Amino acid sequence: MYIPPSFREDDQRVLHDFMRHYNFAALVTLDGKQFRATHLPFLLDSDRGPHGTLIAHMARANQQWKTFDGEQEALIIFQGPHAYVTPSWYDSAPSNVPTWNMTVVHAYGVPRIIEDHDQVYALLNRLVNDNETPFETPWQMQSSEAYVHRQIAAIVAFEIPIARLEGKYKLSQNRNEADRQRVAEELSQSDNTVDREVGALMKARAEKKL
Repeated sequence: MYIPPSFREDDQRVLHDFMRHYNFAALVTLDGKQFRATHLPFLLDSDRGPHGTLIAHMARANQQWKTFDGEQEALIIFQGPHAYVTPSWYDSAPSNVPTWNMTVVHAYGVPRIIEDHDQVYALLNRLVNDNETPFETPWQMQSSEAYVHRQIAAIVAFEIPIARLEGKYKLSQNRNEADRQRVAEELSQSDNTVDREVGALMKARAEKKL
């Protein structure tokens, strides 16, 4: 990924927090002839390996898992909030152009298929629990125990030890402080919720919160 130095984010804690928050990511692999991509929810185990380990599953009918040969690296793209930035928000001279503020993390690693039935069950249970927690009455996977065990045969679970991480936080760092503050303020007042998220992130980073 092309990352100018001013937009590079190397703090692994920040990158891991990002990946947990925006955990629905695109898995990209190459089967020798064409690229394959699947959009999946990922779990991150930050304590396994120097950069953490990603865990996910896909439908067995999805042929992408057959590209997992134990050698070829995969790319996982985590996309965060992004927003259009108009030059009219800058206090500086009019010789400017529009741009796009954005946040993204790329993770790379070699996928390994999880064969053990009990391990797959534990992975699914963790995924369900993580996503059910906010609900007033969380659904328990054990309520459909027999059905879940049968359905495990219809999926392929896998893990990806992360070999390297790339983080790009393009948030007007190449502008002067007045411009950055104006862009953050304008985005924070937008009717668009994603714009507001970018504005809040810009303010948080300016305050050294992220």
